[in-house]
Amino acid sequence: MRPAEPLGDEERVRLLRGAHHDPHALLGAHPVPGGVAFRTLRPFARSVAVTGTGLRAELYDEGDGLFAGVLPLREIPDYRLLVTYDDAELELQDPYRFLPALGDLDLHLIREGRHEELWRALGAVPMTHGGAPGTRFTVWAPNAQGVRVAGDFNHWDATGHPMRSLGASGVWELFLPGIGEGALYKFQITRPDGSHTLRADPMARRTEAPPATASIVDVPHHVWRDAEWMARRAGTPVHEAPFSVYEVHLPSWRPGLSYRQLAGQLPAYVKDLGFTHVELMPVAEHPFGGSWGYQVTGFYAPTARLGTPDDFRYLVDALHAAGIGVLMDWVPAHFPRDDWALAEFDGRPLYEPGDPQRAAHPDWGTLEFDYGRTEVRNFLVANAVHWCQEFHIDGLRVDAVASMLYLDYSREPGQWTPNVHGGRENLDAVAFLQEMNATVYRRCPGVVTIAEESTAWDGVTRATHHVGPGGFGGLGFGLKWNMGWMHDSLLYVAKEPVHRKYHHGDMTFSMIYAYSENYVLPISHDEVVHGKRALVSKMPGDWWQQRATHRAYLGFMWAHPGKQLLFMGQEFAQGAEWSESHGPDWWLLDPSYSAEADHRGVRDLVRDLNAAYRAEPALWQRDTVPEGFEWVDGDASEDNVFAFLRYDAEGSPLLAVSNFSPVVRHGYTLGVPARYTAWAEYLNTDAERYGGGGVTHADPVKSEAVRSHGRPASVTVTLPPLATVWFRPV
Repeated sequence: MRPAEPLGDEERVRLLRGAHHDPHALLGAHPVPGGVAFRTLRPFARSVAVTGTGLRAELYDEGDGLFAGVLPLREIPDYRLLVTYDDAELELQDPYRFLPALGDLDLHLIREGRHEELWRALGAVPMTHGGAPGTRFTVWAPNAQGVRVAGDFNHWDATGHPMRSLGASGVWELFLPGIGEGALYKFQITRPDGSHTLRADPMARRTEAPPATASIVDVPHHVWRDAEWMARRAGTPVHEAPFSVYEVHLPSWRPGLSYRQLAGQLPAYVKDLGFTHVELMPVAEHPFGGSWGYQVTGFYAPTARLGTPDDFRYLVDALHAAGIGVLMDWVPAHFPRDDWALAEFDGRPLYEPGDPQRAAHPDWGTLEFDYGRTEVRNFLVANAVHWCQEFHIDGLRVDAVASMLYLDYSREPGQWTPNVHGGRENLDAVAFLQEMNATVYRRCPGVVTIAEESTAWDGVTRATHHVGPGGFGGLGFGLKWNMGWMHDSLLYVAKEPVHRKYHHGDMTFSMIYAYSENYVLPISHDEVVHGKRALVSKMPGDWWQQRATHRAYLGFMWAHPGKQLLFMGQEFAQGAEWSESHGPDWWLLDPSYSAEADHRGVRDLVRDLNAAYRAEPALWQRDTVPEGFEWVDGDASEDNVFAFLRYDAEGSPLLAVSNFSPVVRHGYTLGVPARYTAWAEYLNTDAERYGGGGVTHADPVKSEAVRSHGRPASVTVTLPPLATVWFRPV
């Protein structure tokens, strides 16, 4: 062994301060005149030796943790490093003897922004490379002077683990042998100004539980048992199938339960109530629980608050076994400014636009994504695919779409710049949403995407290749939340019955645009927090009238064209607003509580609504075409009555009648199709078992050849107060 030629001052300084783009050129083993040069960077080591078959040679201490020497060898041997510390001696593989573990195709796809399984290329991926088990660490940081890996395996001192730059891709890579599942890590980035920042992995598939922020090397072990579910879920288009959603905030549904404990309770509860799907408020990792998950820092990792990624897979599997689809809220509109996450990730704006005014989200104190940047768009598109492929998610409800679509969203004149056509549309966001939807539908058969979009943007659920009158192709979503219906209908039912006749149009206006998109009718968490009151508490009158109106409203909602979504707690008429700190008031259903029957009656109604809905194709089969609906009487404002027919694909009808006045209406005549001789009550929200007054029709109602409402036949019925009644032909 002889001393190696020392590093030049500039190379040495760059290496030691984590600002070298190619540490593999300096470290590891390299042929030199007269032999093979070995160099390693091992801070705090007392000595380092090169060992192998018939080989042991001490390297020279060059200071600052650098050890080097030249052995008179003809070729690089299969060697290890024997590193001696004050209290231990370790034999280790040298990370700098390995070629890059990321292929040219991966790099090409990343540069093109077309890597649809990006999580397999970036982040921490355990593998066997060059015959050695370990983990490949990769991160996109194109503005960095250098990147190093810090973790519990190097006592969070990243000095000895600098990564190499893989050219113009902006990707940095390092394979660390011996590092495997469960290791904690972050990336130490040297910014353009020479300062350092320690960042969680944007692609981390597992994280520490907040407030801790490290990323965790993860290997999935869950064995899926939902093959039959996955195979059949694409059989019927969602807009032509039953679709009734129970929205859940997992941490507070039953506070304290883990994913696996939830799997023992949530599927059975939802199945008993008859919902076809659950919608989970965001489950991706987030630092502040009070954000309900809408300020995401770990886009590829389920929150560790409730367990591991495999635990979350177990919950999804259990829901599928119960016949329940799983939707999740997905948040590509913005991200928080935490200095260990995405904000100015490599020292400059990267995931966010470079213009601070454009980057800042005006409402939430967060940052918007730069949808025009190829790699950022790829990060988000692949993320959507990731949840569907890796966790078998059946649908993504995309949050805050309107804030993405408009450059002037919540901005005053002078605070935004028009697009190249002089308009207010964010063309990059439009292109991103179209690409995301097209990619998810192509790669994940049976998955549905749902837009929370609060404006009248044309073509939210239109195919991306169909150009509308505004000159844009459709956004390509499967469904859209009908925020207009929600707002107008809640405005109506909140009025005293004597005043409702002046607001009758709030309940009928939705039918003017009902077929402009494929709609979901959402009574979501947003409607029962921050002073908006719980659903039953929005209703006027005494407790009986509030519950009756609550039941009548649900009956109207389940019969109205569109799918249904109801937030947890509203299924049993919880009177208090939701709070993420304690969740639903389950004690209201305790048999020892004096008013338990009132709440249980509403829950029984929800169960029966779902059962009747699923069994009656007229309520869902033609949800998105005008042929599935006819008004019988949409103008009975003086009576506070709404009556309409729903039709299935074969033309079989269901008659829905809602009376939002607190009086019984005897002898109420309604026009019906002439070919049916009698109509039987199918569901009545005033039934005694629901807590109603029991004004029901025990026997079928005969149809008479008396013209009414433009039809040659009619039925005369009794309408219970503050109730919805469904009739079917006998």
